Order: sequence, then C-alpha cells, then structure tokens
Amino acid sequence: MGIFKYDVYRNPNVGIYAKCNDKFVFIPNGFAPTKAKNLAEFLKTDYIFTSVANTRLLGPLMVVNNKGLLLPHNCYQEEITHLKKSTGLNVGVLDTKHTALGNLICTNDKGAVVSPLIPSEYVKQIEDVLGVEVIRKRVAGYHQTGAMTVANSKGGIIHPSTEEEDIKTISQVLGVELEPATVNGGSPYLASGTLANNNSLVVGGLTNGPELMMLTKAFRVED
Repeated sequence: MGIFKYDVYRNPNVGIYAKCNDKFVFIPNGFAPTKAKNLAEFLKTDYIFTSVANTRLLGPLMVVNNKGLLLPHNCYQEEITHLKKSTGLNVGVLDTKHTALGNLICTNDKGAVVSPLIPSEYVKQIEDVLGVEVIRKRVAGYHQTGAMTVANSKGGIIHPSTEEEDIKTISQVLGVELEPATVNGGSPYLASGTLANNNSLVVGGLTNGPELMMLTKAFRVED
C-alpha cells in the first residue's frame, strides 16, 4: 500500500471531485482520460466517469464502500442507471433533504458513522445499502461526520479536535483504530483532501511531510 500526492483540476482537494472503493475510482465527466488513468493506477482500480446531480462534486455527494453506493435524492435517473450498470454495486437513493451525503456519512466495509442531521428513520436503509452497522454521531462537534473522518478496512483518520472518548466509539464502529490528523498543510476537513481504499492512498499536493508520516501510521501503510 502506498501514498501518492496528486491534484485534480490543479486543486489539492482531490476528495471533492473523486470518490473510490477497492474496484473503482469515480471521476467527473470531462476529466482528462490520461489523468483518470493516473488516479486509477495509484488506487489500483478501474475508473468510471460520471456526474452526480449533474455536478463534478462527486466526493461530497456520494457514499461508497465495497458493498454499496448511496446517492442523494437530486441525482438523475440516468446517473443511477449508469452507476448500477457500471459497478454492479447495491445502489440506493437516500430521500432526505440533505444532499451532501458524502459530507454526512463516513463508511468502510465494517461500519458507518452518520451525521445526526440525517433522521433516524433512514438508518435502516443506509445499513441495507452499505451492508454495515450504523451509528449517528457528530465529530469534534461538527455535523459533517463524513468530511471529518476517512477510513478504509486497515485504519483511518479523524478531525484533530475530536475527544478521545468519541475517537474510541467511532473506531469501534468502523472496526479500525483512528488517528487524529490533518491533510493539505493543516486542513482538518480530511475527506476533501483524501482518497482512500484498501490498496492505496491519494492525498492533495499540499500535504506535508509530518502529515504523510501520520497518514502512514494511521493507515498502516508499511504493514
């Protein structure tokens, strides 16, 4: 497993524009195919061009693990059909008023942490689509749970101001040990600057040496 630094649209917020699991990296329509191939090679996946809600902001809008994919209610039917056909994943549409699902849900293949902004009646659907246990919890006082936490099945990172007890609780649900960290030179909004699967890690180009050391530890890169 390696860590790669990469920018998308000359922007270090790689997790705003792309999303990945172990098989696919989802890339905005119109992105240069040569650069899409680079990302796919880093992450050891195939790549799929798509939009969500007719935008390029795939990271904040999608939730994906190796079992399922959640989309917001304002996505288009052709996008749903395309993603079902292209991935073979269990694709679900969450009909909540909040559309930035990627900012509100952190998942790996072992569990998911969902923002309390998402009503409890949606928890069962989230569990069914992603195939994991779900808890509803804020991170470091923020409702943007998915923006503040990134995990694969080996490890993960969490907002550096998260209380120790909350780190312990969220780590238990995700089945990995989470480490407080930043990316892109001090950003606590971890998902915006990170693409993580069980093969590799891609982080924004502003991520510095100490942050790379913490990521290496958190994701057990050398194991």
